[in-house]
Amino acid sequence: MKRRFLLAKYAIILLLISFCSSNLYSQADSIRLKIVETSDVHGAIVPFDFVKNKKAYSSLANVATYVNQERAKKQELILLDDGDILQGQPIVYYYNFIKTTSPHICSQVMNYMNYDAGTVGNHDIEPGHDVYDKINKEFNFPWLAANAINKKTNEPYFKPYTVIERNGLKIAVLGLITPYIPNWLPENIWSGIEFEDMILTAKKWVPVILEKEKPDLLVGLFHSGVEYTYNDQDANTFRNENASQLVAEQVPGFDIVFVGHDHKGWNEWIKTNNDKKVLVLGTQSEARNIAVATIDFIRNKQTNTYSKNFSGELIESNKYAPDKEFSSNFSGAEKEVKAFTSKKIAQFSDSITTRESMFGNSAFVDLIHQIQLEYTGADVSFSAPLSFDATIKKGAVFVSDMFNLYRYENLLYKMKMSGKEIKDYLEYSFSIWFSTMKSPEDHLLLFKKDDKGNLIKDSHGKSYQLKGQYYNYCAAAGIKYTVDVTKEPGDRVNVISMQNGDAFDLNKTYTVAMNSYRGNGGGGLLIEGAKIPKDELKNRLISSTTKDLRFYIIEWMQKHPVFTPTSFGNWKVIPEDFWIKAKEKDYGLIYKD
Repeated sequence: MKRRFLLAKYAIILLLISFCSSNLYSQADSIRLKIVETSDVHGAIVPFDFVKNKKAYSSLANVATYVNQERAKKQELILLDDGDILQGQPIVYYYNFIKTTSPHICSQVMNYMNYDAGTVGNHDIEPGHDVYDKINKEFNFPWLAANAINKKTNEPYFKPYTVIERNGLKIAVLGLITPYIPNWLPENIWSGIEFEDMILTAKKWVPVILEKEKPDLLVGLFHSGVEYTYNDQDANTFRNENASQLVAEQVPGFDIVFVGHDHKGWNEWIKTNNDKKVLVLGTQSEARNIAVATIDFIRNKQTNTYSKNFSGELIESNKYAPDKEFSSNFSGAEKEVKAFTSKKIAQFSDSITTRESMFGNSAFVDLIHQIQLEYTGADVSFSAPLSFDATIKKGAVFVSDMFNLYRYENLLYKMKMSGKEIKDYLEYSFSIWFSTMKSPEDHLLLFKKDDKGNLIKDSHGKSYQLKGQYYNYCAAAGIKYTVDVTKEPGDRVNVISMQNGDAFDLNKTYTVAMNSYRGNGGGGLLIEGAKIPKDELKNRLISSTTKDLRFYIIEWMQKHPVFTPTSFGNWKVIPEDFWIKAKEKDYGLIYKD
């Protein structure tokens, strides 16, 4: 009996100690919490640019220094990532497709930095199931995407949300991914997954989180941009690509929404539909900056509840030197990837640049055309300048140059299109590319303008912004044609003949080579331009490569070790005197050197 009494006594004492201990935390007079977001890192992991073969001044190594410094302070810290980590610098390509049997460099690094949660980005889906399924298992933290639904189970394919505890506080984080992925990527890459509307998904999960978890703070971690009018969408567009602001406005409960995908850099308050405010924060790309929310929880001693004071900031990562321990820990991986990217694959007898591609026919884009036509045997090839300002210099060409020539892990498609669809496709391309010129004094390029008609400079204030996205400026090879910029959009393209001199027939069916982004409707050129319904695109597909287009470009280069890049000269802008004068003027507006 005495023994039972003593055991009961000790149990009560332990319960009291436990209660008092937890109560001390929950009743702290003030708690400072910092939430740090990285997003759109795109392989900027170590302080080295493997493409340009030189030191980089922003990377996760720099971010690690800041995070370690903040963790040492008397405050709580949560570290989040908002997606697009698996595409970009060659180091991630190497671990995606070359060194596949060891843990991925991203899981190694992010586990080392003790990330608390992440959200999946569209470019994290791009490498395919083998890559993202593997890394999801390797992460020591939850990888979120509530609106990526497993078609077999009708449940989220990734974890929908997580709850992080700090000093007695419960912080709930809901992850959402842009639902626009089926418009860019072939279905085999995301097979078994359906990407649902962000607003509807948030309306489903937020009440569940608030009721079940009763968090002290609700955080949105959305791999989606803020500007919901992008690409002619609006607030009512179902599965809007950039719906982060719409979710913040329309779904009550969020305290902070972290955004990604658009590389814009955000730090502003969004007013919600119930007259409250949500702090919206987002980074640019390549670890150039870090988004930081600081929340001071102040306890009201009468009600024993906390009020919350918020502030946000964007911190430039290059203000912090790379963490020495981080750099040492991953120096072996850096060395290994340097050896991969420094491998010589060809010799160019002349330099090529994407700058020419912004104004007309160019050797840079025609090199891609040549490779696409040879590998597919297609009649026609479509390609865009996939870098705004990239150059491959005369002389030795290395693997690293291929990440300048071709930035993305797209597959190579061969599709069926009629002659009319090909013409309409090009009409659409040039409608978003060139302006209508009334005289040689007008602009050739279609620039973004303000309400007064003035050109708008970019965020750095150095050059003027284009209205369309340069990676949708699609030109064709395999046919001869002119683009008359004095005519209105939709009536500019005159297809003269096939490139070999054969007649071009609007009613004939041709085979067309293009990348998988374009072949799945990316940029709207097939859907809006050629007027091919989205559901019809898969029926137009004749063949697809199993590996990314960059792999085949490297293979082609190795088969042509000495090569002279030249433009085909198969198309031109007319009137030529208009083109020459406007090109010279507009060149100076977008390239400042």
